[in-house]
Amino acid sequence: MTTVATTPLPHAPSAAQEAEIAAGIRVGDARCLALAYQRWGGLVQGLAARSLGDPLEAEDVTQQVFLAAWRGGAHYRPERGPLAAWLVGIARHKIADALASRTRRTALTAAAAGLPQGPDPAAQPEICLDRALVRAELARLPDPHRRVLWMAYYGELTQAEIAARTGLPLGTVKSHARRALHRLRASLERAESE
Repeated sequence: MTTVATTPLPHAPSAAQEAEIAAGIRVGDARCLALAYQRWGGLVQGLAARSLGDPLEAEDVTQQVFLAAWRGGAHYRPERGPLAAWLVGIARHKIADALASRTRRTALTAAAAGLPQGPDPAAQPEICLDRALVRAELARLPDPHRRVLWMAYYGELTQAEIAARTGLPLGTVKSHARRALHRLRASLERAESE
């Protein structure tokens, strides 16, 4: 990893300093990424907060933006526009991803809420069997995944609330939930085909 020499930033970097930061990001200089975060992190988080309406989710998106900038710094082309514009472009994509994920979660929750409960589960033995199968498959999930799903569906907590209660980062809670649902779905499909 190449390091580009940098000078401390005032509130607004000069064109030369901005070019220096951009050059550092292109070659993977962590200090330049930190300077970019210091300078434009507030802008990115403000955009995310206004678009998402959730400060915790906005923090998560901001982290994703700068992680993407770190990983994809070699793709930044200064001739196409300033570094801030490139970061805002990444932010727009990450915000869209977050909104799409929220829409999927909302649809899943609405679908789960719309499931018929039936007057008496004992009168419909297949419902009891399905519930037993789901509980058995839940028990097979790794503990962190099972705990996140349990808190979300039986505890009726949002992912942000789960993160606050468990001390896990919001992105980790989301990853655990997604992985758990994928594993649960695959297990249930296997059980159904047997």
